[in-house]
Amino acid sequence: MPIEPDVGFAYINDEGKLVIHSKSIGLHLHMFMIAPGLGVVPENMIMVQNPASGIFGYKFSPTMEALIGAAALATGRPVYLGYDYFQQQTYTGTRSPFFMNVRLAADKNGKILGLESDWSVDHGPYSEFGDLLTLRGAQFIGAGYDIANIRGIGRTVCTNHAWGSAFRGYGSPQSEFASEVLIDQLAEKAGIDPLEFRYLNVYREGATTPTGQRPEAWSLPELLDTLRPRYNQAVEAAALKSTADVKRGVGISLGVYGSGLDGPDSAEADAELNSDNTVTVYTTWHEHGQGADMGTLGVAHEALRPLGLAPEQILIVLNDTSRCPNGGPAGGSRSQVVIGRAIKAACELLLEGMANNGGYHTFDEMVKNNIPTKYSGKWTAPADECDENGQGNPFACYMYGVFMAEVAVETATGKATVEKMTLVADVGRIGKIPPSDGTCRSGETWWERPWTRKNFVPPLWAGGKERGELHNSRRK
Repeated sequence: MPIEPDVGFAYINDEGKLVIHSKSIGLHLHMFMIAPGLGVVPENMIMVQNPASGIFGYKFSPTMEALIGAAALATGRPVYLGYDYFQQQTYTGTRSPFFMNVRLAADKNGKILGLESDWSVDHGPYSEFGDLLTLRGAQFIGAGYDIANIRGIGRTVCTNHAWGSAFRGYGSPQSEFASEVLIDQLAEKAGIDPLEFRYLNVYREGATTPTGQRPEAWSLPELLDTLRPRYNQAVEAAALKSTADVKRGVGISLGVYGSGLDGPDSAEADAELNSDNTVTVYTTWHEHGQGADMGTLGVAHEALRPLGLAPEQILIVLNDTSRCPNGGPAGGSRSQVVIGRAIKAACELLLEGMANNGGYHTFDEMVKNNIPTKYSGKWTAPADECDENGQGNPFACYMYGVFMAEVAVETATGKATVEKMTLVADVGRIGKIPPSDGTCRSGETWWERPWTRKNFVPPLWAGGKERGELHNSRRK
């Protein structure tokens, strides 16, 4: 539940175009989804994002945009709609539950041999993106482990329950919960420590994902090696501190998710040299309060280093379809990877246009020589969609992490308290530490929100500095 319920307003501008302001995280996507129903061609519609509170993914689907658009068209006047909390719960989507039957088999040495799965996704009354969510079961049940033999079937089921929309992780928390529970059970049956059982079976050279894709990085063994001393200390401490009234334990799990929308995901961005020789970057990078401005600025600053610009000399224009090219929606953890690459491409094209005998033209020189001062960049992920059997290379890259929870349980009441959480993650190359740190801390609040949180202790960043709950494992 966000702090602020869904809110938006719409009006007809002086050019006769319908303008809709909302918390959308997919402006171009939503414009093309709702325009036919409103009877408006996309060229006569403008979508603008107003950053407000968090949305946690549900605004990947349009909610009130069509309603306020229709009201503005019907009345010819500016209109506003703000949901109360009952309407927020009723009229916006929620995470879809998975009903799963999953089996894992391993040999006597603990090597996983095969996986069998059957899952149904309760997507509520509407089919929107339900097929994509169901596909996540094929992609992420058993993710992180080298499993040679997999057989499974999944289905989307329409029900009279709350309608399903995108939420954090979009199908991977449900999928990986099932396989991670079974990994613990297999480890127990094999008499192998849960961390060591995972270490034996995680992706290494020669392994493939559940979709048959070769992983682009092999960082999971290193992540487990990094966690191992902390894990051993935690297990020892839990045994020493456990009493008859309060039992303590340690649990670990892998976390794997793709960066991007399935298949050849694309984004566009523009870079323009201004008359004062500053640069403006235009795109739609939609995250609310999660670093969209810093992500855009950070990528552009790095790409434009040859110009020697200070950060304040790089201006950004975001999330207005009348001014910005289509960067794509904020979903699938795609923005830094896909939109970032498009920004980089636009900036590199600008540098090529400015190039002048080992230096760079000024704005006045480019105008004098009829050289364009604005360039459009595009990047498309080298990926393809899964086939009807759930096989393919759906993502250009993945995210990898290992979680450890230290938990206390009161035996009389069953009350559980998460006393400490640790994450070791491969975050690739860190562009800016504060947004990376903030993203991790935001995620930490989601791990533990059903529980009583006591302690958040930051493990090591690269270089040995305790800067946040991340370990920077650079990809090989």
